[in-house]
Amino acid sequence: MTSRRSRRTRARALLAAAAALAVSATAACSSAQPPAATNSTLTVAAFNPFSGQDATFGPEALAGCQAAATAINAAGGVLTDKVACIGVDTHGDPADGVTGGAKMLATTPHMFGVLGPSSDEADATAPLLNAAKIPMFADTGEASFDHTKLQYFWRMIPADDTRGYAMALYAKQKGYLRAAAVFGNDVGSQAGVPTLLRGYSEVGGQMVVNQKIVLGQTSYQAQVQQLIAARPQVIFTETSPTANATYLAELQQLGHLIPVIGTDVTIQPSWFNDMAGSIGKPALTRYFLAEQPYAPPSGAGWQVYNKNLLASSSVPKPAQWSTDSYTMTYYDSVVIMALAATLAKSTNPAVWNALVPTVSTPSPGAVQVHTYAAGLAALHAGKKIQYVGATGVIDFNKWHNSGGGFEIGSYQTNGDLALVSTITAAELAPLIK
Repeated sequence: MTSRRSRRTRARALLAAAAALAVSATAACSSAQPPAATNSTLTVAAFNPFSGQDATFGPEALAGCQAAATAINAAGGVLTDKVACIGVDTHGDPADGVTGGAKMLATTPHMFGVLGPSSDEADATAPLLNAAKIPMFADTGEASFDHTKLQYFWRMIPADDTRGYAMALYAKQKGYLRAAAVFGNDVGSQAGVPTLLRGYSEVGGQMVVNQKIVLGQTSYQAQVQQLIAARPQVIFTETSPTANATYLAELQQLGHLIPVIGTDVTIQPSWFNDMAGSIGKPALTRYFLAEQPYAPPSGAGWQVYNKNLLASSSVPKPAQWSTDSYTMTYYDSVVIMALAATLAKSTNPAVWNALVPTVSTPSPGAVQVHTYAAGLAALHAGKKIQYVGATGVIDFNKWHNSGGGFEIGSYQTNGDLALVSTITAAELAPLIK
């Protein structure tokens, strides 16, 4: 559930370092991963933050990987090879991501694929992974990848520059035509602000105040007073859990708490805990909503995903990820890796990478399959397949992007999300230029 993911701090300065490390790391793993020995173990890495401000991203990815590995291994593996998942902590930092990525590539045998990178480190690390010929199913929403030329980069979530339009459109539907933008001063929080401002203006809204707040402050009284004076009907936001909690608590104390629409980053457990502790669960459930990529928890693909997720003993409290659209995407990503390798008759990523669209994108004569086992059976029978998994239809364009719509969710008192509304890709199309 998480802009996700748009922190490009120091990324440009690190690109040269990433390229240099890519050469050594790629050489260390023989340029492209060799085929795994029969009955060996293929490794999929959740290459995401497990610590730092975005520490929830890593467990979210690892849960999807473990669920997919459970399904794949139960069906006999990939060409008899089992799948195993590991977590690689990027710390949400470009420099750490480059260093950790190079070490991962140099020391991990039978590297099969990567879930990530996130936007925290994507600009710096995606070239590294691409040079090593390791497919990455990234959870970055950065616009810099909207027209990527990286052959091993795949993205199954809407880009960050569309989420601002989704937030604006929902506000318009609710009749909120005066708004305040309250976003952190970090690159990640600011990534979607330009399209939010543009989209909100295009639907007839007026942004009466646009605040770029410094994270980590003990009080935001001056900014809160400025917001109250501007008289907005709604607040758009993404900061940090503690900053959001502090800001909203001070707004509540002055009797001016109003509807808030957050980005998908704000619907992580850490945000719920901090904000519920500051303004109380009744106020949180009444006033706070957030967008996230839409993946309904229903249908044949989701049912199998959830069954395998709940059966994964290695996932702590697996039910917390049952309706998480990002975890569903990670699950589908690993299944797609396995189906592409099966079709290619090779576990070498440099061989099967090009077949990712072949097993997932709609095509004439393809049989729809919703599970790895069904896809395996169809491929063995010589049929063309279209995998439609937990997240629904996947349709990669020539830039390896498969987007979609958004949902607007509200917190329940136990921290779960309730679906409030959906914003479809067709509704967004007129706003996206």
